[in-house]
Amino acid sequence: MPLDFDALRRRPDFEAPNLVAVDATDRLLLDEAVNALASLDTGELVVIGDHYGALTLGAASLHGLTGIRVHQDALVAEQALALNAADAGLSNVFTSHALDESLVTDARVVLLQLPRSLAALDEIVGLVARHAHPEVAIFAGGRLKHMTIAMNDVLAEHFGVVYAGLARQKSRVLTASEPVQPPIDSPWPRTQRHDDLGLPGGPSITVASYGATFAGSKVDIGTRALLEALPQALSDAAVIVDLGCGSGVLATAAALARPAARVIASDQSAAAVASTRATADLSGVGDRVTVVRDDALSSQAAGSCDLVLLNPPFHVDAAVEPGVALKLFEGAARVLRPGGELWTVYNSHLKHRDTLSAVVGETTQVTRNPKFTVTRSVRRG
Repeated sequence: MPLDFDALRRRPDFEAPNLVAVDATDRLLLDEAVNALASLDTGELVVIGDHYGALTLGAASLHGLTGIRVHQDALVAEQALALNAADAGLSNVFTSHALDESLVTDARVVLLQLPRSLAALDEIVGLVARHAHPEVAIFAGGRLKHMTIAMNDVLAEHFGVVYAGLARQKSRVLTASEPVQPPIDSPWPRTQRHDDLGLPGGPSITVASYGATFAGSKVDIGTRALLEALPQALSDAAVIVDLGCGSGVLATAAALARPAARVIASDQSAAAVASTRATADLSGVGDRVTVVRDDALSSQAAGSCDLVLLNPPFHVDAAVEPGVALKLFEGAARVLRPGGELWTVYNSHLKHRDTLSAVVGETTQVTRNPKFTVTRSVRRG
């Protein structure tokens, strides 16, 4: 039975009238790659960045493909694919992989939802060029409003033939083939040493980042604002959580500043988890930072920690979605013990303080400037 694309859902990710599970790029990718997909054998298709399963399940349903290897950076995307596959009776057609050699070895076709970050794109297409079949073709699709000429340039660094297809419904597919020889060595993770973070005792942090990690190997200004406030945060905290850890700067800083504390770093991004592990190791605290890939601390026990540090995002795809921060506030409230503290940094124009008071407990402003606000929320008993 053909896949019913309209039946696909985003859950457990956010569902709202302005958020879709299947978009025009999914459909265009499957159409542009139709001849290439029709010629494949088992195990020759790789799908990267599938939002909720349309590419993976569509290729399986339309072409009878199995052994599809899939990488999705976001944990909720993996979970959505699994749920949609179960609903469609297609759970056995794919396997999920890390972004490594095993994902792409001998692949002949790669379907790719273009990432927003050029760094993420470089990491992906470089990996394909190094390890896929010499006759591999990449079909990389995106929404026109998020695509740039620089994406063509990144593809051209790794592939000899790159061309752009015709646009349809505000989407376009870039196709790349003929990997350059010899392939370019991987620069990932990239690293950068930071000596200017103002940590107690003045230790430096060497930040490592994989391509899809927010802010790369830099330290974004929101994180800097929270770092400046860190010495004031619950000095006797025995268990500290960096929620949405990104490259692991806050977790590493907490481990350096509080050597007696247990530090947990959590993020749903596979790139963030790998980056945090590397950052902690490079900064000498890898043995004291536990890194988990998790969605809003769902794997952590209720009342199990004393201090949560949070620099929340506020977008889902291209849409401003306050629910993404709310989900993290609720996760923090659940895992904090009564009297535990959530320290949050956010853009000063956002109205998070009332929400934090309602969800977590009494919330006070610690610092504020025109760009960022840092608040302290005490978990009510």
